[in-house]
Amino acid sequence: MFTAVISEEFAPPVEYAVAVERFLGSAGLSAASQRIYRIALTTWAWLLVDRESPVGAARRGAPAPVVPLSLLDNATAPARLAAGFAAREAAVGARTANRELAILRSALAWWRAREWVVTDPTAGIRRRAATASGVEPLSDDQARAVLRLRAPLREQALWHAVYDSGGGIERILTLDVPDLDPSGRRTHPRVPGDPLHWRPTTGNLLALLAAGRPSGPLFLTGRRAPAGTPARDRCMVTGRGRLSYRRAAELFTAATQGLDTAGRGWTLRQLRRG
Repeated sequence: MFTAVISEEFAPPVEYAVAVERFLGSAGLSAASQRIYRIALTTWAWLLVDRESPVGAARRGAPAPVVPLSLLDNATAPARLAAGFAAREAAVGARTANRELAILRSALAWWRAREWVVTDPTAGIRRRAATASGVEPLSDDQARAVLRLRAPLREQALWHAVYDSGGGIERILTLDVPDLDPSGRRTHPRVPGDPLHWRPTTGNLLALLAAGRPSGPLFLTGRRAPAGTPARDRCMVTGRGRLSYRRAAELFTAATQGLDTAGRGWTLRQLRRG
């Protein structure tokens, strides 16, 4: 019996998704970090089979496609992952794409140490410069005009957090209420990655947004979450779901049409500094 347990635990997994869970279970990550890592590694699974990854709330709840772990050693893997990395950079920006690449490389290093994977199909992928996204940031005057707009509390809090922190928008949208430091000026030190800092005005807006909610997503949709929404993406107090990147971007562009001389509205990524 003991021998059978040992062989089952250490036998090389056949499926990519199983290898992901074993990596996450052995990495000593917090629950929040595991969620971020799992989202990123699931995205890479879609790219590995040359399929477009779901986006927004659908991306967070989507199971990984059934992919054999051995596909990482296939001769087609480097090209597929390189193309996927370029697509992710175009979709979410260099910072987020670089972070997702680092997460995959961490998993690959763990798998290769156990000889579950032989090659490194990401070896030829170079991290992108953060300014290489092709998106012209808003000027200080334009950003101040955005932050003066009359908008709902949720949008005001999100826009201020994006502008003040310079953090990845997707990362900000994955924040939960307990991730806020009680000081109101930063994310809690236990949250993975470098802390996000903001000014007092932003801290006050975020505190108001989280008022009365001890847990759950910080930024919520305006409607109740549909059936099947993962518990981590649903507020137990209001029943509403986590705000998706796509919806946040749509609202920002619509709100800024009157400020844009071209009348098209700006993109949320343009608000992020540096």
